[in-house]
Amino acid sequence: MRGRQALSLWTVLIAGSAALGCGPVSGERARQYGFAGTPRAPDFVRVARDLKPAVVSVAATMPEAATAPGGSSESEGGTTERSFALPPPARPPSQRSQGSGFIIDANGTILTNAHIIEGASQVIVKLPNRREYEARVIGRDLPTDVAVIKISANEQLPTLKLGDSDRLEVGEWVMAVGNPFGLDNSVSSGIVSAKGRHIGEPYDRLIQTDASINPGSSGGPLVNLDGRVVGVNKAIITQKGGGSVGISFATPINLIKEILPQLQTRGKVTRGWAGVALQEMTPTLADTLGLREVSGAVVAGVVKGGPAEQSGIRVGDVITEYDGERVADALDLPLLIARTPVAKRVSIKILRENRELELPLTIAQLPEKRVQAKTAPTPGAR
Repeated sequence: MRGRQALSLWTVLIAGSAALGCGPVSGERARQYGFAGTPRAPDFVRVARDLKPAVVSVAATMPEAATAPGGSSESEGGTTERSFALPPPARPPSQRSQGSGFIIDANGTILTNAHIIEGASQVIVKLPNRREYEARVIGRDLPTDVAVIKISANEQLPTLKLGDSDRLEVGEWVMAVGNPFGLDNSVSSGIVSAKGRHIGEPYDRLIQTDASINPGSSGGPLVNLDGRVVGVNKAIITQKGGGSVGISFATPINLIKEILPQLQTRGKVTRGWAGVALQEMTPTLADTLGLREVSGAVVAGVVKGGPAEQSGIRVGDVITEYDGERVADALDLPLLIARTPVAKRVSIKILRENRELELPLTIAQLPEKRVQAKTAPTPGAR
């Protein structure tokens, strides 16, 4: 009798678990979940095995500092001093920059960070099989810290597939591959800690992860569990000594995919420009301006003769809409402007003294040299 009661109890528990959705799963859900609906353990072994053949080491040699022959030096006054008693000073050794990269085309096209190869006289790529090739720089973009280089290997090379960083979710597993401190093909894992991080550059909307990234890992891929690249490792927050503290940043791959065609064909990126300096909206500033919502981009300055000034935009205006897209955050607007084709006429909505105005704005090309915007005190700004 007791055995029958126990059997009945187990039957009730199993039936109840199935009714609550905790029973066995199959199909697509079975690949995402294990027994009783619990998340599957990440298969880092498979991901690492698939990734490592396409991750490379990038070493850049910087030009030697120029030294006049014979140890001559010229003073500020223009007179030349020459020491005949002592041998000429030794020339300073060449400096090297070390980082990572990954192959995106079997013809030898590689993605890496621009800061690794900027100003280099020679770039050497070492494959996982230890073969080394001199690379030529195809294109680079310092604002996003992305560079495209290429090697001629006379063979079909393994590649990594580019994913969709917009679909990446906070809490999702990721893996970073690179060459930290010269340790080739090292892997580390973690989760996506946050998205849309801004650390100072105008086009920063970075992925934050706790996957360990150290000096030498820059330019390496950040991938999801499907082995697709969702970001390019870019920066870390460090303590004294330069090691990782578990806060790392990667450039979203979707941002890179936007500019990749220009880098491959033109060697640089052409961006739209409005000639306006922006300030983030704060609760204090919104209250001072009499706004009900803490949103929009506050105009902190305009470039004289620039597109914004010509359109009638003034310091203190609050931009709330750009080309039909709502502006919730001042950090979003530089990217929206940069993506706009040069000479396109867009409509923007602004708030000025609690009145909504709609102004036409013709986008110009971003100057190569930074132009100073004329600023004025913004009400409530510190």
